[in-house]
Amino acid sequence: MSSFYERNSTIALLTTGCQQSLCYKLGMPRSIRLFEIIQLLRHADNPVTAQEIADALEVTKRTIYRDMAALQALRLPIDGEAGVGYVMRPGFDLPPLMFTHEEVEAIVVGLALIGRTGDLELERSAISVTKKITDVLPGDSPRTATLHISQWNNIPKPRVEASIFRRFIRDEAELTIIYVDLKDIRSQRNIRPIALFYHIEAVLLVAWCEFRQAFRHFRIDRIEHCVPTGQFFSGLGEKLVKQWEIEKGL
Repeated sequence: MSSFYERNSTIALLTTGCQQSLCYKLGMPRSIRLFEIIQLLRHADNPVTAQEIADALEVTKRTIYRDMAALQALRLPIDGEAGVGYVMRPGFDLPPLMFTHEEVEAIVVGLALIGRTGDLELERSAISVTKKITDVLPGDSPRTATLHISQWNNIPKPRVEASIFRRFIRDEAELTIIYVDLKDIRSQRNIRPIALFYHIEAVLLVAWCEFRQAFRHFRIDRIEHCVPTGQFFSGLGEKLVKQWEIEKGL
């Protein structure tokens, strides 16, 4: 029997690298989690257990039990109970979205191009967004089958996924990284990560380097290890980004 992850392609991939080793997780707001549960149930072919949903959303099974009770109290057509699994009865739809032909094509192409970044979690999220939009488009919406986008890229696979750095950037968390430059010289840096710069051949982490006292670009495929220092630069991220943009003439 195939697993829940094999039967449903929209399930989140477990993150790797320093997130696992440090158990560094970002709490998901409950409103977003409830919406994700609805989406998982709508796309599931078979009953989904609380444990499977908890694994997908990286929360406890008890949290899912509470969320299910809340959704059922709101009269959503969810059948099931603890230990058995949950299903969404047919007929539950989200309000339709209205887009022009050009807008639909722009969305499809833009989301598909994310596949060229080499960022696995962004790619997964793009697939999820595409499904959500497709689900609520009216039946007479423009077709997109004529649009085909190459997913080829030449970006080396990183040891630490880009999603990890995006989370540290959002949290304005200082990091210690082990970096190997193009001359294969290894160094340890304390940095303040502020942005990711997606190029055709590489993804760069933009950061304020404490050692250099300047902004530096680090290829994430050359970052061997990262760990949060426990210090934060809360409220300074936007200021640092603007300063970097001015220096680079962006």
